[in-house]
Amino acid sequence: MESSGTTRRQATRQKLYEAAVTLIAEKGFSATTVDEIAERAGVAKGTVYYNFKSKTELFEELLRHGVGLLTASLRAAAEESAERGGTRVEALDAMIRAGLAFIDRYPAFTQLYVAELWRTNRAWQSTLLVVRQEAVAVVEDVLREAVDSGELSEEIDIPLTAAALVGMVLVAALDWQAFQPERSIDEVHSALSLLLHGRVSGH
Repeated sequence: MESSGTTRRQATRQKLYEAAVTLIAEKGFSATTVDEIAERAGVAKGTVYYNFKSKTELFEELLRHGVGLLTASLRAAAEESAERGGTRVEALDAMIRAGLAFIDRYPAFTQLYVAELWRTNRAWQSTLLVVRQEAVAVVEDVLREAVDSGELSEEIDIPLTAAALVGMVLVAALDWQAFQPERSIDEVHSALSLLLHGRVSGH
């Protein structure tokens, strides 16, 4: 059991993450100050420095935290699908839906993550690569199982296919939220599901 001090600290960190992610998504990293993050989170400025050594460290932790949540939800979707006796392709389908649900829940974090992914020379570039690899690795594992079980062709390039699936979900979901918000998650999921099953070409 966790002590109340630990729980309280986690709650404070969660508030700081949420404040930081919305501010940075609105204004950009450079323009966001620690004072503003503290004010938005409703805590004293010293609390920010008690929890994180610097704004950069807060941002790195934010990336780890957010992608950690995404990775956990992808893994849970694949495991639930397997427990129901589903195929590996059905597990991938469940992961697409879990990814969409995550992005629907954390749109500001997703925008931030996608924007940072292709920037270079950032202090947190190495952290970003590590957390990206964690999320992609979950998809790679299921693709590898699908190839091993004969569900998917041995010709597929697993690392690129995994990256393409993750990228497809991220970009399609951001497009959905920015330009097609009237669509339901079911509609977006079924469109991506057709792509996954290779049915767009009409075969």
